Amino acid sequence: MIIFILSTQNEQNGQHMAYWLFKTEPDTFSIDDLKVAGKQGTFWEGVRNYQARNFLRDNVKLNDLVFIYHSSCKVPAIVGIGKVITAAQPDPYQFNNKSDYFDSKASIQNPRWYGVTLEYVKHLQPISLADIKADPRITELALKKASRLSIMPVTENEWQLLNPS
Repeated sequence: MIIFILSTQNEQNGQHMAYWLFKTEPDTFSIDDLKVAGKQGTFWEGVRNYQARNFLRDNVKLNDLVFIYHSSCKVPAIVGIGKVITAAQPDPYQFNNKSDYFDSKASIQNPRWYGVTLEYVKHLQPISLADIKADPRITELALKKASRLSIMPVTENEWQLLNPS
């Protein structure tokens, strides 16, 4: 699973809330899979980029909202919204030598990789990468700047532009 995050902080119920964009390849894990997971959500594992890891470990917080973005597909697009339901935790796959996400330099005492659990919120009408790039109001989104990050912050203004409901 690949994740990208975009964020900005907002107040919700007296708590800071941020907005993010997480990328995923739909043939591996899609918005539909997140929906099927139900209220228990899905642990977002496999992030192996240090900047994205730092976002997950240090900035992504409980109740933050996340655009789910399908990448590496025919029409890359924002396809839905998820909500962070657990704080960052060490990604257990980094310790499993049979996993594609195994990291021989990671240890229980010194984990290198983290993930959060997301819960499905809703599907959106797909917002294609082409539409995002063509919108002159979207100026800060790293996705528009050809970012390879799997997790990136989204400004509150751009969140509202991309999710007007």
